[in-house]
Amino acid sequence: MSSDYIPSALEWVRDQIDTYERSGGREANTLRDTGIPIIVVTMRGASTGATRKIALMRVEHDGEYALVASMGGAPTNPAWYRNLVAAPDQVSIQDGPAPFAVSVREVTGDERAAWWERAVAVFPTYADYQERTDRVIPVLVASPR
Repeated sequence: MSSDYIPSALEWVRDQIDTYERSGGREANTLRDTGIPIIVVTMRGASTGATRKIALMRVEHDGEYALVASMGGAPTNPAWYRNLVAAPDQVSIQDGPAPFAVSVREVTGDERAAWWERAVAVFPTYADYQERTDRVIPVLVASPR
């Protein structure tokens, strides 16, 4: 782990990411007790330049991944959204034993609609989150480099 890594402020997220990485994705690989698989996304902080990590729902299609900036339907985007937009080529995903480099882009229109449908199929609660907020929840797509 890089010396400039700033772990999540949430203990359960810190613990999950640590366990997932240490076990090569064999442990802590679902969202709590839901059974829904997760991925670990590593990025550069837009303000600090430090390494940041998050666990997100695993929404994969043809080797690409949707990163849904839902924040539980809050009125604002999660902080990590800004990080990904600021440095879309300084991102990696771990979906199993080892991380790999990706490039991230925000999708709109029909492409967003297709990815949103995939995301809701994996985690139906995303639809509830969208109903809770006036913002359109951003969907970013991570493609292996």
